[in-house]
Amino acid sequence: VQLVESGGGLVQAGGSLRLSCAASGFTFINTGMGWFRQAPGKEREFVAAISARGGSSNYADSVKGRFTASRDNAKNTVYLQMNSLKPEDTAVYYCAADRVLQRTIVAITAQSYAYWGQGTQVTVSS
Repeated sequence: VQLVESGGGLVQAGGSLRLSCAASGFTFINTGMGWFRQAPGKEREFVAAISARGGSSNYADSVKGRFTASRDNAKNTVYLQMNSLKPEDTAVYYCAADRVLQRTIVAITAQSYAYWGQGTQVTVSS
């Protein structure tokens, strides 16, 4: 199993970034995907999750209305579009693959995810 994030970088407050996560080694189309982040000195926190077929999603309150998760099952890739970025969004962002196939309700806890990418740094300057 391999999850490779990309698209992070340095952006000014109010700007946008789109993160990508390329997946391989498992049946992507049957697997819900999540995004988490970890800021220095803080615990890893849930950001967003999207179901296996993309029909449902969930977001942390802190990013609702600004971030959108999507996926392209033909490309085995999940995305996180981040708009109206704030300095408090600065963190390493990780994508993760659900340990349960075709979960009815998307998972929002880290323990629900079996596989993790290496992370990509997002830095938002004020």
